[in-house]
Amino acid sequence: MKTTLGAVVLLAASSAVSAQSSVTMYGRVDGGIEYLNHIANGNGGSSTRWSAEGGDWGTSMFGLKGTEDLGGGSAAIFNLETAVQIMNGTTGGGRLWSRRAYVGLKNDTWGQLQAGRNLFIDSDGVWAFDPFVQQAVSSASLVRGRNWQQTSNNVEYHSPVWNGLDVQGQYSFGNQPGNFNAGAEGEFGRSDGIMLSYHSPLFDLRGIYDELRDSSGRFSNIFTASREYFVGGNLRVHKFKIQAAYTHYSAPDSPPGISDTADHYWLGATYEATPKWAVTAAGFYIHVGEGGGDASHDPASHAMLYALGATYNLSARTFLYGTVAYVDNSKDGTFSVFATPRDSSTPTSPMAGQSQTGAYVGMMHVF
Repeated sequence: MKTTLGAVVLLAASSAVSAQSSVTMYGRVDGGIEYLNHIANGNGGSSTRWSAEGGDWGTSMFGLKGTEDLGGGSAAIFNLETAVQIMNGTTGGGRLWSRRAYVGLKNDTWGQLQAGRNLFIDSDGVWAFDPFVQQAVSSASLVRGRNWQQTSNNVEYHSPVWNGLDVQGQYSFGNQPGNFNAGAEGEFGRSDGIMLSYHSPLFDLRGIYDELRDSSGRFSNIFTASREYFVGGNLRVHKFKIQAAYTHYSAPDSPPGISDTADHYWLGATYEATPKWAVTAAGFYIHVGEGGGDASHDPASHAMLYALGATYNLSARTFLYGTVAYVDNSKDGTFSVFATPRDSSTPTSPMAGQSQTGAYVGMMHVF
């Protein structure tokens, strides 16, 4: 009798705790087949590649998030999230939690304050204004992944929404003695940003200013460590969603004679033909300012990327996708349809002035 009563008491206590807090497991799994031509092979020629790839439509990931009700409209929160490469079973960058690892407090009146690792503020803010939602072919392609980074040591604030308007600020410490702007080897230095957004049933507007420093604390490369000015808009008209944006990059600490500015534009639209079918088309343009280049810096050049994609929903959680893209480079441009750094150990860029075509098909499941 005592044992039974004790079990009932423990169960009741457990139920009371569960009523005030919750932990959710979530994620998504993406895999498919990819084609890419005109990959510079380092011997003065180019090659074609067919490959099995994970994460072309979106990064495969696994995460845990939780909330504890503290009363008075306040709650404690946490989020742990890592990228997963399903083709070989590895996690992103060898980190246990590569994308998000933070804890914080939120309140219905004053907003949310959190600390830990997270998506850099432009990665968190640009995707919603990108017609291709930062797929492998997307707004990240012609800026070599500048707008999909993550930073550590963040302190971050999210305001409540006031009549459609909200503000987000992020500050990432370098954590290094003797140089406040520096970061650990292989990490970004002190970085920060602010984002202002407005949402309505018809349209959305967003402006971002951010600073992403290299490990030495400098703005040394327009596509890896630079200042960014972004403005974007979404317009919803019947079954169409039209999206446009402009971004300016500046890297004043680039080596002498190296290009230190770039301007990025895009325009695209998604047509939701039925609840199952959607088709997206977009054009992306990059113009790198005057100056030379080297192994890790792009020279003065420009490129135009054209992309066409479609999704088909098999269910509320699973869909099929297909995307094809073509990039047209100027004579000194080496931009790929994919967001590969210029000095990547697994390059996808064509030879200077050469065009490139890429395509992928696959399936995404969300849980």
